[in-house]
Amino acid sequence: MLLELEASQLVLVDYQVRLMPAMHDGGAVIANAVRLARMAAALQVPVFVTEQNPSGLGETVLELKAATTDARARVLGKMQFSAVEEGLGEWLRPPTKPVQGNARSLPKHLQKPAGGAARDTIVLAGCEAHVCLLQTALDLLEDEFDVWVVTDACSSRTERNRDAAFDRLAGAGVELVTTEMVAFEWLRTAEHPQFREIQALIK
Repeated sequence: MLLELEASQLVLVDYQVRLMPAMHDGGAVIANAVRLARMAAALQVPVFVTEQNPSGLGETVLELKAATTDARARVLGKMQFSAVEEGLGEWLRPPTKPVQGNARSLPKHLQKPAGGAARDTIVLAGCEAHVCLLQTALDLLEDEFDVWVVTDACSSRTERNRDAAFDRLAGAGVELVTTEMVAFEWLRTAEHPQFREIQALIK
């Protein structure tokens, strides 16, 4: 199963100024998060950002904030570790509008959903992998989203905690991928109009 561009939304969890200095390999993790945000912007994938206790941990780090601003990301401040508990699920899957006109007389299986096809595939990355990212991912699975975690854009203070999170997520049914895997699965072909732009981001 490959990642579907048209079904995808990107969620970036808690890359904050007072948190990232403590993260294992934090510089590389931020760089990959920036790549994900810029790829999403180029390919018109909706982007969402969360910030845990922003008054204590600060805003999203500057370089990522610039990329997510370009991507017109929505920012969710939260106190719960799982962003789903703070309403992320409603942002990702807004209530559908009632069917209008003659289409109401059609059987439900023939009615087209209002607003086009649902984007139920969540590409998720962030910190800390074993806390906010893990709890958000598991809650998204419970809400029947397909969850893909970008491992090289995730971190914790220790490798052991990060890797334990990946093991648990894989066991729960989350797809584990890398930034480059996301890029090339979203593109699918070297003939894609944005191929060179995306390729330049990951070189």
